[in-house]
Order: sequence, then structure tokens, then C-alpha cells
Amino acid sequence: MESQDAVVIGAGVAGLAIARALAIDGRDVLVIERHRRIGEETSSRNSEVIHAGIHYPPDSLKAKLCVRGKELLYRYCRDRSIRHRRCGKLIVAANETQHAELEAIQAQGQASGVDDLTIMDQAGAARLEPAVVCTSALISPSTGIVDSHGLMMSFQGDLEAAGGTLALRCEFLRAQVDGEGFRLRIRSAGEPVEVKARTVINSAGLAAEHVARRIDGLPQRLVPRIRFAKGNYFVYRGKHPFRHLVYPVPEPGGLGVHVTLDLNGQARFGPDVQWIDAPDYAVDESRRDRFHDAIRTWWPKVDRDRLAPGYVGVRAKLIRPGDPPGDFMIQGPAAHGIPGLVNLYGIESPGLTSSLAIAEQVVQALAH
Repeated sequence: MESQDAVVIGAGVAGLAIARALAIDGRDVLVIERHRRIGEETSSRNSEVIHAGIHYPPDSLKAKLCVRGKELLYRYCRDRSIRHRRCGKLIVAANETQHAELEAIQAQGQASGVDDLTIMDQAGAARLEPAVVCTSALISPSTGIVDSHGLMMSFQGDLEAAGGTLALRCEFLRAQVDGEGFRLRIRSAGEPVEVKARTVINSAGLAAEHVARRIDGLPQRLVPRIRFAKGNYFVYRGKHPFRHLVYPVPEPGGLGVHVTLDLNGQARFGPDVQWIDAPDYAVDESRRDRFHDAIRTWWPKVDRDRLAPGYVGVRAKLIRPGDPPGDFMIQGPAAHGIPGLVNLYGIESPGLTSSLAIAEQVVQALAH
């Protein structure tokens, strides 16, 4: 039986950040990933936005880890020459009712420590984005974009430089808690393998509930149900007028259909929110008209025919449709009583921004 100090299940951006932190801390770390590449699911199918930390209640993990993670991420990207850009974003109000929502978002962000937010009137917003029609806009200058794949590759490089190992096409099957830690059964390249570990981190993203329910000894009542929210993206072919990210006021389950820019300057719109029973990565082209109608409320000159199907992301949600916004759940030994085990649930947006801060939180959870 192979023996490891720590096994991290899942090589998305959060799992790689956690594994990196554990390896730098001197632990012998193995990361197992069922896919052929790192970040194959949520981490590579998102808007690649570095969020400011303004959309979450100040006492939530999302707010705390996003604000902290943003600082760490910008510093890390500068130090490692990872492509990123602090482009800023506008959240636009279509009427006075929505203006009150901008004020509430600003107050919430300030309570979380985001102190660079400004509300501009119509003329001020037009100076920044002349093509956008709104009555007012909240400006978030610390919002940015990042090369998520480059970031994950850098985390992997740090992990391996510190002596850690990444095993792709390696599927978690089951684990048992014993007196010395955990006995894991995994399937590597089609062959069953047993691994012994003192520490197990469940960072399996969309499969986190599935993994947790296969850890014998973990009380099932502590495993939350994960639901799936599909987000379609449409790319905009050809030129566009935007220099910043532009968002409407948030909608239930998400931040509304917004425009983000990639590092090559292409505009893409999304994600919307479709609650689904299982992950599905086919773009629903029937939603093009819905996208067009949503976008033209703040960009009247959008050309429907230039909206082309892009890709789909699926978010792991701990809430049901219609519930208040959910939070991250980082469940360590203090919650379930099993030394060396940390389960991460509902790591959706702003998980990319928060990844380095999530890693800090996991290391702290293991220390208690």
C-alpha cells in the first residue's frame, strides 16, 4: 500500500492552491484528478474574473476569502508574470429602483473592506463606457481578469517544485477512517490502487458530495446536497466598444448576464442561470434571444446575429432556486470530529479569486 502524508481530491484551482500550500508547508502531497487535464470542470469554464468582494454578506466566507484572495492573487500574478489585467467593472442601474440596489451593494462592499467603490451618474458612466445606457453605475476599479489556465499551471509548478505529485486520470472510489488516518481506494489508469494518508482534502467541486458520501466514518447528516446551476456563455464576434467589464444588477442565483473581456480583448456574455439535475456542457442556443433582450437593456446597439455560442460552466450550489445567496462551506475537524479531513462544498464564484485564501483557510482548519 502506498503512503502519503496528504491526498487532495480534485485538481481544480482550489485543489491545486491547497495542495501547493500543503507542499510548501513541508507535507508530502498527492493530488488525484479523475480527468486528463487540470481544471477540466468549473475552473476552466468561468468568466476568469478577479472579483472585488462586493456581492456577499460581510460575515460570509465568500466575502472574507474573496477580499483576502484578491490581494493575494494580484500579488501572485505580478510575482509570477501570470497574465492578468486590473480593468475594473461597472454595475449599471436601469432605473431609480436599481440605483438603490447599487447603494446597497456599495454599502455591503465597504462593510467587507472594499473601500474603492464609487457611484457615478449617467454622465460619469458614459465617460467610461459611452455605449452603455444607464441611469447610474457603481464603479469597482479593483475588479480584473486573469489567465485561469496559466494560474493553475503555476500552482501545479509550485506544488511539484515543493515535492508534491499530481496524478491525472486517477479516480477516487472510497475511503475509510482508521486510527492512523485514512485508507483510500482509487482507480489509476484503470487499475485499483490503495493509498494510506494522514490527511484528506475533498476539493472535488461538482463531485464533492459524491466523494464525501464515500468516506466511511463521516456522518452522512453533515454532507450537504449539491445542486447544479448551468451558465451559458455567448461570445461576441468582431469589434465591441467595451473597455471595462459591465454587469447589470444581480439576479437570483447569479450576477446577471454581463460582458467580460478575455486577455485578448474578445467580449463574451454570460453566464445565465439554468438549474439542472446533472452537469451538462452543451450551450443552449435557444437562449440567444433571452441573452439579446437582457443585454440590450444596457447596450441597445447589441447585434443579435453576432452572438455566437461559446461554452458552458456548471456551478456547484448549496442552495435551491429562490433561496438567498449561498456561501462556501469549508468543513474541517472542528465540524465533523475526524482529524485530518477537510471537505469543501459549494466552491463556485468567487472561488477562482479566493483560491489562495481558501488554501490558507484549509491549512488553518487542519491546525485545529
